[in-house]
Amino acid sequence: MKKQLMISASSSGDLFGIVISRKLLLVSMVALFGAFTFGAWGVVGLMQTGQFAQVLNQSEEALGQSKIASNIQLESLQNQLHAEQEKQAVYARALGRMQARMARLDALGSRLVDVASLDKSEFDFELEPAFGGPRLPQSEIFVAQKALRVDLQDMDGHLKQLDAQLVAINYMLENRHAVLDAKPHAWPTEGGWISSHFGRRIDPFNGHPAQHYGVDIANRSGAPILSASRGVVTFAGKMVDFGYVVDIEHGYGYKTRYAHMGAVSVKIGDVVAGNQVVGHIGSTGRSTGPHLHYEVRRFGKLVNPRSYLPRG
Repeated sequence: MKKQLMISASSSGDLFGIVISRKLLLVSMVALFGAFTFGAWGVVGLMQTGQFAQVLNQSEEALGQSKIASNIQLESLQNQLHAEQEKQAVYARALGRMQARMARLDALGSRLVDVASLDKSEFDFELEPAFGGPRLPQSEIFVAQKALRVDLQDMDGHLKQLDAQLVAINYMLENRHAVLDAKPHAWPTEGGWISSHFGRRIDPFNGHPAQHYGVDIANRSGAPILSASRGVVTFAGKMVDFGYVVDIEHGYGYKTRYAHMGAVSVKIGDVVAGNQVVGHIGSTGRSTGPHLHYEVRRFGKLVNPRSYLPRG
């Protein structure tokens, strides 16, 4: 038996009816629900698609920015690598020069051992030098690497001075000059007068008694400074308190120093004759005016230079 749905209308006063089967009603409701569900799913899908597109655009933008940042970082790392390679090249060249100089010093040392008839078991220049010391922790290794450049510069300066000293020894051994020729004897400037003597005096800067290890020869600025006798320059440069300084090795234990110079005219390793110009009067370092501070050493001990200056 079929179920019927009766719908009445009273606008005209007549009644009419529509017969709908239960099956058709059920199908219609299912279709209507399906259409509503599909529509809702479509709306949700469109919303999700829009969100996905927005997220995709944001991801592409972030990826582009990350790529730019990566390129900048890569360029920075490449520049750092290039700078480190240049530093390594500088260090390699400096090390090469030092190795060549060390080879020269070894050869010169071996020659001096033969000339001076020294004990070869004690002075064997063919052996590797001995070193030692505690192991550095990893953190201190990085600190040591940072100081490598300064150490190389210091080593280069020490090698120059050692080179000059060995040349001086070789020069003295080869020439065998008489001790009288090596002894400082000339007045070390053109003109001038002794303004401060060797020994105890009042320090002109603080007024306290102090030991003066040379003589001061006052003179006009720019006056020539002369070597007291022939020899080899073992130092030419600047020192704390002394200003510009020249040290000359004369042999037979004699060595002279010329300090507070305004200018230096020689370099380490130069062979100079007696009365040769080695610089000019100035007032560099701890000085109150233009003068020459003149020192004499005998076998490493500072002695009164007045004994080695001409009388008068």
